[in-house]
Amino acid sequence: MLDSSGPPLSAGMLEMSLREPPPASLGSWGLLLLSLLLAPLACPACPAPCECSEPARTVKCVLKELSAVPAEIPRYTRNLFITGNQIAHISSRDFQGLPNLVTLSLANNRISAVESQAFSALPSLRYLDLSNNRLATIHPDAFNSRNNSIRELNLSRSLYNSSAIRPVAAAIVQGGFRSLSKLELTNNEIVYLPLGMFSSLRSLRHLDLRNNSLVDIKNSTFAGLDLEHLDLTLNALKTLRIEALAELGRQLRLRLFLRDNPFVCNCDIEDLVSWLNQSQQVADVEKLACVFPRHLQNTSLMDLAGAELGCHTSQHRKNTLQTSYVFLGVVLGIIGVVFLFVLYLNRRGIKTWVNSTRDACRNFMEEYRYRYEIDSDPRVTQVSTLDI
Repeated sequence: MLDSSGPPLSAGMLEMSLREPPPASLGSWGLLLLSLLLAPLACPACPAPCECSEPARTVKCVLKELSAVPAEIPRYTRNLFITGNQIAHISSRDFQGLPNLVTLSLANNRISAVESQAFSALPSLRYLDLSNNRLATIHPDAFNSRNNSIRELNLSRSLYNSSAIRPVAAAIVQGGFRSLSKLELTNNEIVYLPLGMFSSLRSLRHLDLRNNSLVDIKNSTFAGLDLEHLDLTLNALKTLRIEALAELGRQLRLRLFLRDNPFVCNCDIEDLVSWLNQSQQVADVEKLACVFPRHLQNTSLMDLAGAELGCHTSQHRKNTLQTSYVFLGVVLGIIGVVFLFVLYLNRRGIKTWVNSTRDACRNFMEEYRYRYEIDSDPRVTQVSTLDI
């Protein structure tokens, strides 16, 4: 039996005693007691009902119907998977004490709100998956703007509605994503991209915007980036304007994907057609086709000619009409100058005619006034009657 009369053993003393070979007199009961005392030191607790693997530095809480992030996640954890639960909010207290966490998956949890400093205590985080949630609000300071090491961010099918892109954009702008190289925003019904949303992502190389509702790409949307992969398939793009095409053309390593957009083949698409014939950046250029108008439906954009769109004919008619207006204006101007010149040459005769006309009008008015005064005077009327 163990001698209990001495001072109690500390954890360090117990650990040192375990390293030394046990004395022959200790017995099996003594070894069992030592192993029970040292068990908490050797095997950190695993939060129920999760599954933990210390050799793999991994904790999994998958489909456990959790309503919050489990407390006391082991400090050794490098890979944490909390997926398929009922977690609605992520707060700054959820991931304290995990300085070595590299991979964090919070997919399919119905998360609607991410609070301030929610991920700021994770200086080693490289991969963050928030896909398949219902994000309505995310605080602009959700990430650590001073020490953000995230390289891949998955926000696919994660927004509650299209308007949720605004708080997400603010969080990306203020999050200090200096190392972010891959961003996924697929299946979010995004109609527009807020200006400057990607302006701070200098390391971004892969941007996935598939299956949204984007109707336009502005020239400043991807300005300053050096993308290698940009996927815009399955959106609502009718064309791309020349300014946006010029900005994409500056990114020499870019591979662009544009298929399954409702391209409208009218005069507005000529810039895009011309750019497609000159650029080698569009990976699926052979799959781009007209959707409207009906007589050009399924026509490849590469096969379009200006004559089919009727743009050059319309422009020729417009130019002809403008020329006609200019010619008419010149003729009228010449006629006006000639008319003024004739008036100038006949200025004396015109002056005489004006004076004679004025005198005639004056005499006529005086005679008319004289007759009016006679007719309106009753005495004159009586004298006239007596004379009769």
